[in-house]
Amino acid sequence: MESFIIEGGHRLSGTITPQGAKNEALQVISATLLTDEEVRISNVPNILDVNNLIKLLEDIGVKVKKLADNEYSFQADKVNLGFLESAEFVKKCSSLRGSVLLLGPLLGRFGKAAISKPGGDKIGRRRMDTHFLGFKNLGAQFVRNIDNNIYEIKAEKLVGTYMLLDEASVTGTANIVMAAALAEGTTTIYNAACEPYVQQLCHLLNQMGANITGIGSNLLTIEGVTALHGATHKILPDMIEVGSFIGVAAMIGDGIRIKDVAIKHLGIIPDTFRRLGVQIFEEGDDLVIPRQDHYVIDSFIDGTIMTIADAPWPGVTPDLISVLLVVATQAQGSVLFHQKMFESRLFFVDKLIDMGAQIILCDPHRAVVIGHDNNKTLRGGRMSSPDIRAGIALLIAALTATGTSRIDNITQIDRGYENIEGRLNALGAKIQRVEIC
Repeated sequence: MESFIIEGGHRLSGTITPQGAKNEALQVISATLLTDEEVRISNVPNILDVNNLIKLLEDIGVKVKKLADNEYSFQADKVNLGFLESAEFVKKCSSLRGSVLLLGPLLGRFGKAAISKPGGDKIGRRRMDTHFLGFKNLGAQFVRNIDNNIYEIKAEKLVGTYMLLDEASVTGTANIVMAAALAEGTTTIYNAACEPYVQQLCHLLNQMGANITGIGSNLLTIEGVTALHGATHKILPDMIEVGSFIGVAAMIGDGIRIKDVAIKHLGIIPDTFRRLGVQIFEEGDDLVIPRQDHYVIDSFIDGTIMTIADAPWPGVTPDLISVLLVVATQAQGSVLFHQKMFESRLFFVDKLIDMGAQIILCDPHRAVVIGHDNNKTLRGGRMSSPDIRAGIALLIAALTATGTSRIDNITQIDRGYENIEGRLNALGAKIQRVEIC
């Protein structure tokens, strides 16, 4: 098992560039199954979840070529459909949450797909009803084998229809869009997720010959086509990583520039940090965060305590609540965080409390943070990363803490962040990756 050993208290400065967006990468790489022609994708992040998905595609017969660092070509002209029904394929899917995104393209192009309950972060119930209800609306039959927890879907023909999604699921929307791209007739999806990841997927599909309108809204219309062709696509910078770096810069930075962030795709993220009092300047497509010796949490206009809650796009992404919460521990003032979308994502705060943070965990969804105003630093300790986002939040806390910290189970962090210790060490951090027996 690998761990991080972090020597806290070192000020960071310099320039850092975000990786390609993990969640977009999982979607657009899965979409390459929709054509037998070559699809080239650049700015692919070199992270565990993405690499595992690429290996899974290779296992089912997709030709994968690494053209350069972070650039690949995919050609699914000889997919092994027999392997898709094997126990080995199902087992590999069970360890990778992103594997659920194979269902839509497999169903759309080949008329069948099977998958076990996907793995991923243990952050509460993550139901798949939206995916399967959408497929059923298109004419697919769905069977769940309770004995081995395998989901099977089949369709002789997919036919477009109108559907109102029961929730604005990002992966659910992506899956339904990919299946509908090759369906017969018109599919209209209302209450569709409209995150930049979904927008990018739709743009790629249109380059491949799909006919999708309403991109960027919660009402998507897909005119089915008979076949898709090859295309070239560049993945956006990862807005979650951008937010993580803002958190690092706010708490322990001595002046940090986050380069090439695609500001217009960050939505409310910069302004949410500004609500915590963090100064952020925009220079071209870069964000510049000066040293923050003192930052004050806003209150609402009527003087009531600030509340930050996650919500579907364009609201605050749930993936940044952990980082925002850590940043608040050193602000002046108090703030209530309301994590609505997942019921277990705030449980990591007990580790911050052990480090000296003043946090009241009200229930699985809400926590109140009383900031130290940098008058009291956190203290180092030993902790374990429960999921990707809590892991990076704990890493940020450890960078600011007095003394040495150890974070175990850093595979969780590796699932979403490329060479995070190397890039932060280049700014002046002291993070060592060690093998713990």
